[in-house]
Amino acid sequence: MLLNYNPRHCLPSAEELPDCDDTPVDNEIHILVPQVLQIILATLWSDRMDWYFGINMGIYYDPENPTDVIVPDGFLSIGVPRIIDEDLRLSYVLWDELVIPTMVLEVVSKNRRGEYTQKKEDYAKMGVLYYVIYNPLRKRKPRLEVYKLENGKYELLAGEPVWLSEINLGIGKEIGIYQGVEREWLYWYDQQGKRYLTPQEKATKLEEKLRELGVDIDEL
Repeated sequence: MLLNYNPRHCLPSAEELPDCDDTPVDNEIHILVPQVLQIILATLWSDRMDWYFGINMGIYYDPENPTDVIVPDGFLSIGVPRIIDEDLRLSYVLWDELVIPTMVLEVVSKNRRGEYTQKKEDYAKMGVLYYVIYNPLRKRKPRLEVYKLENGKYELLAGEPVWLSEINLGIGKEIGIYQGVEREWLYWYDQQGKRYLTPQEKATKLEEKLRELGVDIDEL
């Protein structure tokens, strides 16, 4: 019966859609930069199951064109199940999730992919609240830009780290070591501007403290 017709039943699900657009990233930084944010968040919000941070995952956003996809380097959604099942998410389908990502991150390389133009327009139309662009190759202009959606348009937020009130975290950049690589990374910060540590940094600090106390950690 037409009265029971639900158009969502005719739309493809995550299982039927690719997890990305098969375009390979042109730099390992596209994976590692959002990975640092993801791994810190997994520690900070370890007791929360209402968020999801995707990396290089396709977002299907238009039910009228269900195969149209946009693939950010990273994105954070709040108010969704962190884990769907043991197979985890295959892609992020808005008509299934029913939650627009709160933040999207794009990392810029030599081969620009419309981060300052087309993607910016697309995320605004989608309704993504915060759009973060990190361009490590910039020398004169700011490498990190954070935009907030105001009346359908992105407005550049000042300062660094930039406080994201709806997420209750700040985001900024700093020299650090991740997977043995010392360089500038993006990190989360508290409201006082103090940087949150990665799990490896926490473990290193704990080892240092134990050694100061004379504990032989090799015996632990």
